[in-house]
Amino acid sequence: MKKLILMILATGILFSCGDDEPTIETIDTSMPQGTFTASKSGTFTEQNDTGSAGTAELGTDEKGTQFLHFGSNFTTNLGTGTVTVYLSTSDTYMADPGNGNPDLLLIAGVKSNGDQYFKLDPAADSKFTYVILWCGSASIPFGYAQLQ
Repeated sequence: MKKLILMILATGILFSCGDDEPTIETIDTSMPQGTFTASKSGTFTEQNDTGSAGTAELGTDEKGTQFLHFGSNFTTNLGTGTVTVYLSTSDTYMADPGNGNPDLLLIAGVKSNGDQYFKLDPAADSKFTYVILWCGSASIPFGYAQLQ
């Protein structure tokens, strides 16, 4: 009888230690959820021999969140470590530190070449039709793309 009880307990423990627990899925909300659909796109024009090239796209994911996307062909010189992405109403970076410039919207710093997404929350105004790459340490433009 003792053996029977031990067998039942052992069987219960064996089956209760299974891998039946639910898997927790982490969703990276800084990346598009589902399919990304571009509404505007453009090709970077290099400025100041910086090697800036590739495509930029403005669009939304399946949840309606807006993103700026640089394609896998995106490159720029990252040697200064201060290349910054802006949306603008023109192809020229025009800062106004004292008052701010309503025609210039800071997005983020560029961390690498290649495919990358920048979440725009809240969504950018439709008046922004250019992406500007600006190097703050050298105070020069690295390139721009007109979004059409």
